Amino acid sequence: MFRNIIASLLAALALNALAFDASAAVDANRATQAELETVKGIGPGLSGKILEARKSGEFKSWSDMVDRVGGVGPGNAARFSQHGLTVGGTAYDGSAAAAPKAAKKAEKADKGDKAEKTTVADKAKP
Repeated sequence: MFRNIIASLLAALALNALAFDASAAVDANRATQAELETVKGIGPGLSGKILEARKSGEFKSWSDMVDRVGGVGPGNAARFSQHGLTVGGTAYDGSAAAAPKAAKKAEKADKGDKAEKTTVADKAKP
């Protein structure tokens, strides 16, 4: 009976170890296509895009990955991170990716204001 208990405990420990390995972190800068596809939500198409973008250099941050990989926006980045994807060993932090996007929106707004001012000034010329 004692042997059966030990055998059951060993089997449970082995299953826990396998479950832990399945949820281990997958780094976008190091993972193979097969490893990327173990992350829930990443299929062959997206893993291919990640590998293609990685050819021009490692991802410096999550925001770099979001900018360079079509199909990886802030929402998907958060989900992928929850399922074990990291960039440079770091989990996704939504506030870090929001800052560059806000800056781009502000830049576009400034360009729009300048274009509008030019148009108004041009109309005022005789």
